[in-house]
Amino acid sequence: MVRFGKWLACASLALALASPACAEVSEFRITKQPSIIYLPLVVMEQNRLVEKHARAAGLGEIKVQWITFNSGGAATDALLSGNVDLVTSGVSNLLLLWERTKGEVKGVTSVGGLPMLLVTRDPNVKTLKDFTDKDKIAVPTIKVSSQAMVLKMALEKMYGESSRDKLDAVTVQLGHPDAMLAVVGGTSEVNSHFSAPPYQYTELKAPGVHLVLDSSDVFGGPASNAVVFGTRKFYDANPKTIAAFMASLEEANQLIARDPAAAAKIYLDATKEKYSIDEVVSMIKAPNVVYSTTPNATMVFANFMVKTGLIKTRPASWKEFFFPVVHNLPGT
Repeated sequence: MVRFGKWLACASLALALASPACAEVSEFRITKQPSIIYLPLVVMEQNRLVEKHARAAGLGEIKVQWITFNSGGAATDALLSGNVDLVTSGVSNLLLLWERTKGEVKGVTSVGGLPMLLVTRDPNVKTLKDFTDKDKIAVPTIKVSSQAMVLKMALEKMYGESSRDKLDAVTVQLGHPDAMLAVVGGTSEVNSHFSAPPYQYTELKAPGVHLVLDSSDVFGGPASNAVVFGTRKFYDANPKTIAAFMASLEEANQLIARDPAAAAKIYLDATKEKYSIDEVVSMIKAPNVVYSTTPNATMVFANFMVKTGLIKTRPASWKEFFFPVVHNLPGT
């Protein structure tokens, strides 16, 4: 009996040493949204990069499930209910959950930043002050999406603090694909859209649709408008899975930088969107487009959200609401 006990203990130890990744997830659930800002994630999915780096890390064959949501609000609900492991959404949604969960939800990485354009088919609207109650501006999520936040920032910057909420009454919640159809179709009451690539470029090609605002003018340059976040519980329990995710994201970013045409083809094959490879390459190479794991201008969002009362806790640094995996990067 003693010998059997010793054998069982040794066998258990050997099994543990031979399978160090047993405690980590065998199924990895990640969200994304429609838009070319999520190009690195599309490359990761189509080229099975997470699976590749998971094998290299000794995790074996893990099942990676990519789930598409049309709004960040729906994605964050899925995270809180435990139905997904990592969410990709805007910085504002990250900060809301960071405070709501008292730091149990934090950012893992930035995906990138692309200019977001506010477009309209109302010929009378040339600037933000020209919008009236006859207009409807679509944003992905009311008040807290990146577009909704930037709209308020722009109003305050251009017309003063008292004008910050001026357009709340004409802002409606609609996912980018549906908002684009509404603006381009010409019959919907939604005649304006604070958009995102590639939808904004399709809208601007439609007769009568024109540009009102570029988010780059508000920030003075690139700003992260897609970040990945998750729970401390998942992050702490799955260090190799997180490392595999980061390595695959870096590989995707390298491919985009090295061969944008190849990345564009991957994107179009996956999404079936009606663009040419050259059109997508132009989007990738547009000014102020950055695909990077480094969080950019996230404290601008944080400070504005404190100022407007959306969150009460002012972080001392962006590192306060991101996990250590990116703390070595020159984030802002």
